[in-house]
Amino acid sequence: MYDTGARVQEIIDLTPESIYIASTPYTIRLLGKGQKYRIVPLMEEQVTFLKQYIEENRLGEECRLKHPLFFNSRGEKLTRAGVAFILKTYVEMAKALNPDLIPESVSCHSLRHSKAMHLLQAGVNLVYIRDILGHASIQTTEIYARADSKQKREALEKAYINLVTETDKTPMWERNQNLLDWLMDFRK
Repeated sequence: MYDTGARVQEIIDLTPESIYIASTPYTIRLLGKGQKYRIVPLMEEQVTFLKQYIEENRLGEECRLKHPLFFNSRGEKLTRAGVAFILKTYVEMAKALNPDLIPESVSCHSLRHSKAMHLLQAGVNLVYIRDILGHASIQTTEIYARADSKQKREALEKAYINLVTETDKTPMWERNQNLLDWLMDFRK
């Protein structure tokens, strides 16, 4: 889910025929909102795992190409709750190994948001991020750019070192006794 930026339902609806891993470029075809398909590139690391998974589950056979790619113990397509359960299981395992590394709350949709933010922070154009996420409008994708700007500001504020001491905040003219005396002469 993270690597493709896919929604939970898009992962649930995948079939082996949705994946093109015979040769490069490796891609996956996701059926998104509005019954619109989009093609998302796959990385070499994903393909290695997918090939092994497909082989182990004999999903490359012609009769299984329309079978759910990810399925439960009964061979049925996973549910949203099933995907959430699997994610929760792996999050707990990761927390046991390194609790400081894993955020307090991890959801299926947070993986999608994380992918969008990481693409943005890597300098990927918003148009490409829109296409990967399957947003109908660039305005939806721009939310990530605004969130990123806010995070950058907050990070700068946390790292800010006050270079001006409290005594330096007094206006210069109030620290100049000669100037104050001269101004006081006008009152006489």
